[in-house]
Amino acid sequence: MSLVDEVLSKLTLSHETAVKIKSLLQSEMVKGLERDSGSTLKMLPTYVHDIPNGTEEGDFLAIDLGGTNFRVLKISLKDRKYKQVEKKIELPLEIITDTQQTLFGHLADVVTEFIKDNKISATLPLGFTFSFPVKQRSLTSGLLITWTKKFTAEGAVGKDIVELLKAAFDEKQVKVDVVGLVNDTTGTMMACALTDFNCHVGVILGTGTNACYMEQIENIPKWTGDKNQKQVIINMEWGAFGDATSGDPQEAGALAEIRTEFDKELDVSSPNAGKQRYEKMISGMYLGELVRLVLVQLTKKGLIFNGLASDELLTRNVFDTSFISNVEDLSNSDHSKTREGLSKLKLNFASEDLDIVLKVCQAVSRRGARLAAAGVAAVVEKIKKVDDCVVAVDGSVFQKHPTFSGIMKETLNELLPGNKIQLKRAEDGSGRGAALVAAVAVRMKGKL
Repeated sequence: MSLVDEVLSKLTLSHETAVKIKSLLQSEMVKGLERDSGSTLKMLPTYVHDIPNGTEEGDFLAIDLGGTNFRVLKISLKDRKYKQVEKKIELPLEIITDTQQTLFGHLADVVTEFIKDNKISATLPLGFTFSFPVKQRSLTSGLLITWTKKFTAEGAVGKDIVELLKAAFDEKQVKVDVVGLVNDTTGTMMACALTDFNCHVGVILGTGTNACYMEQIENIPKWTGDKNQKQVIINMEWGAFGDATSGDPQEAGALAEIRTEFDKELDVSSPNAGKQRYEKMISGMYLGELVRLVLVQLTKKGLIFNGLASDELLTRNVFDTSFISNVEDLSNSDHSKTREGLSKLKLNFASEDLDIVLKVCQAVSRRGARLAAAGVAAVVEKIKKVDDCVVAVDGSVFQKHPTFSGIMKETLNELLPGNKIQLKRAEDGSGRGAALVAAVAVRMKGKL
């Protein structure tokens, strides 16, 4: 084994370890369904009790806040088909790190302008995708548990997100009818379920990662909602699987066996040390940084770049995860995209260095895909849908990385031989899915 392979072997996820991760995650799921403490998985009931049945029709608004891009959509539904118009803006850092009044006031301004531009005169039912950890109290009420993904808007944690949104609209004297609060994972599942009745799980593999699934009420001891309901979608918040529970970022936890020095360094230097550990091994926000940390160690060992690191290479988060996708792209057999990326970092490299960079990217992304697949296997096996399950997946890592989805399928077949699980790319779960939650909510109200 070469010295480079010796370093990269630390990122290998064996079959035995993948099985163990699957089992540990299932154990955390059960504990999270029993009570609100004692598990690193929040297992939050969403109060979404049904998927689309095809009878939903009409016009609906949807707003999507899940990262630095904010979207507003108008969606028209009929016969399981839809038409949509949308507006997308990028939220400046000074907006998402100011106060909640500044953030939600800005969102209200954007929605108000969209309503005017599209000549929407009626007060349409609105679905609100809010992709941050929330403890929901009903379909239209949820308390923000914590901000993630660079958001720090003061005064929002612990508050009802829907009420904050409504207050912002009231200040603008604009009427809105929020009928559904949902995260992007649930929206992804709903969007896929519009055409796939066997869609039981939703997964996000993008900037962050999360999963949801339809659970039977009888399996949720902590359920305090309507006892007459038979099922509800559970928002797992699985990115926190394996988190430190004592407040000590160095605490071992469920992922201790596979956490490398690269994971530990990334974790400790992040704004949320000790948190979102599973996410930090899988999602787009972190994969590029893991690659950088590996390359830095290889450089210090004199195994790449002639042992000379540039200031750029030593800069945190300098690698975007799209760099990994470009390096691993089959069209990059001549390493032209790799050369371009490394040149921007002012690195001197030899041809053999390009092969090593490819190996590093493959090791990091392969581990991430196998971990994600272990999570999917845990959920599908837990709900006994191994023989018939569509898993809706959205997110840039799944959609744009050239091998991620293939490695996930390969790993699922390894962990659950003979399974009939389909990983299906969902179309705009965070936008269209929110509108579908609103549409189903309106339909269900009509039944009452």
